[in-house]
Amino acid sequence: MFILILQLISSLLLAYGAIVVIYLLFFAVAGRFRRSNRIIETSSAITRRMVVLIPAYKEDAVILETARQSLGQTYPASCYDIVVIADSLRAETVWQLQTMPIQVMEVQFEKSSKAKALNMALAELPGSYDVAVVLDADNIMAPDFLERVNGAVAGGARIIQGHRVAKNTDSAVAVLDAISEEINNHIFRQGHGAVGLSAALIGSGTAFEYGLLRTIMPDIKALGGFDKELEMRLLQQRFKFVYLPDALVYDEKVPDEAIFERQRTRWIAAQYKYFRLNAVGGLRALLTGNIDYADKVFQTMMLPRVLLLGGLLLGLLIGLLAQSYVFAGLVGVELLLLLVTFYLATPVGLLRQVGPTELLKLPVLFAHFLRSIYRMRTARTQFLHTPHTVK
Repeated sequence: MFILILQLISSLLLAYGAIVVIYLLFFAVAGRFRRSNRIIETSSAITRRMVVLIPAYKEDAVILETARQSLGQTYPASCYDIVVIADSLRAETVWQLQTMPIQVMEVQFEKSSKAKALNMALAELPGSYDVAVVLDADNIMAPDFLERVNGAVAGGARIIQGHRVAKNTDSAVAVLDAISEEINNHIFRQGHGAVGLSAALIGSGTAFEYGLLRTIMPDIKALGGFDKELEMRLLQQRFKFVYLPDALVYDEKVPDEAIFERQRTRWIAAQYKYFRLNAVGGLRALLTGNIDYADKVFQTMMLPRVLLLGGLLLGLLIGLLAQSYVFAGLVGVELLLLLVTFYLATPVGLLRQVGPTELLKLPVLFAHFLRSIYRMRTARTQFLHTPHTVK
């Protein structure tokens, strides 16, 4: 009986691994061979009024540079406003922000969250904007970012995800985090757009039709993972998201294991929460033809890639030690296909930065991911802030 149960579990794990790996490989290949955007950026005589919203919770180390850089767009200065939502910043930082030609909104909450900050700003701002861009406090837009967003809006886009790239790769963890980001960009944005599906939203470097964002944001109450809740609600209503691979936003990558674990704890908690809330709806969506929403719910069922990679390596080792060579062979095939997927989805420049130090860091991050699962209850009651230090 025990052997039968063990065989059943092994078969289920193999089937799950095969489904996830084939899914990832399909979109990795699609992203290589087809153009990602169904809506093409066009030159436009109309310069739309834009507001750039930058929630900043205890981000004194980076917000001043972010605000300065945001003023350097090639887009006409009279057509966009920068709004920093200052939550728990030092008085000196607020004063320095107020000397710049930007708007500073000071807010304070008993329990801070990005959703609360954005809702406060949207409630106070006028309704005269056409587009809202959401950044993180460490994000630096490329000089032509708003210009590219304007072109995509001219082409018919209402919700746009820019291409978030690494600002720093100065540690092994930062390099691996940068690779993870680019794999996400290639598979869940480039690859999905290539086959006509919506690109995934990230939560920053994102542009929205202003009226749409003002309408839907008051319903978003999440302490963490507000972008996932926003994404689910929009997909339920059959909105499409467009990915602009040339609209760059530079984002700080986590420098060490402790911050990595804190960030992933928040992400895993959000993923589990929205799987639980949307599993039934995702199945109904599949039956009613809302493929984008069903696909997004399926993504919440997928293990983080570090856990998937570590799990397959452990499975291969167990199969070999137990002399179960058929099982080991099948796991080995899945592992090989997963590595091919990573190779296809990672830019060459980042691949060249992977050496022994980065490879040896993978088991450490695997352990921290396991701890993140154990600690994810903490993310249900508080916003787990990821501190930034790059100036």
